[in-house]
Amino acid sequence: MSLVLDPAAQDLLFREARTANTFTDEPVTDEQVRAIYDLVKYGPTAFNQSPLRVTLVRSPEARERLVQHMAEGNRPKTATAPLVAILSADNEFHDELPHLFPHFPKAKDAFFSERPAREGAATLNAALQAAYFIIGVRAAGLAAGPMTGLDFEGVRKEFLDDDHTPLMVVNIGRPGPDAWFPRSPRLAYEQVVTTV
Repeated sequence: MSLVLDPAAQDLLFREARTANTFTDEPVTDEQVRAIYDLVKYGPTAFNQSPLRVTLVRSPEARERLVQHMAEGNRPKTATAPLVAILSADNEFHDELPHLFPHFPKAKDAFFSERPAREGAATLNAALQAAYFIIGVRAAGLAAGPMTGLDFEGVRKEFLDDDHTPLMVVNIGRPGPDAWFPRSPRLAYEQVVTTV
């Protein structure tokens, strides 16, 4: 059985898509970011909780503050990418549940009244949304460079608050010269899928 998605789109989103390590200086516009969000917001999360929050780092001052919290090898990439996004989980996402999950108005209190339950749900579902975000960046014809090599607590203190947990930093733009490392191997179907 073949996939319904056009092979060129499959290549754009998966087979030819790579983590970019260099970028051109072509700007990433607010309109492009809005289009990415307007596509990926439809990805499913439990209870439609949608806990992902995106902080766009655009100003040179904010960029300098972020770069100091990146691992040494990630600093040049973050310093030169046209746009950088800090993806975080909103641990108070439940405040939006009456609007996002209106057919079960008591879900907020029934499942998420305790902070530890919220934090676990927020991290899992925001990570899922982060994957959608990366695919959305690719759908916009841009390259994403997601990174977790950073001082998470430093980024939280610098850019977020106690209600937000940073998940990753994503460099975004058009790939520059020598943007790609060689493709690493992937597991075969038989190594991943088990039928019981």
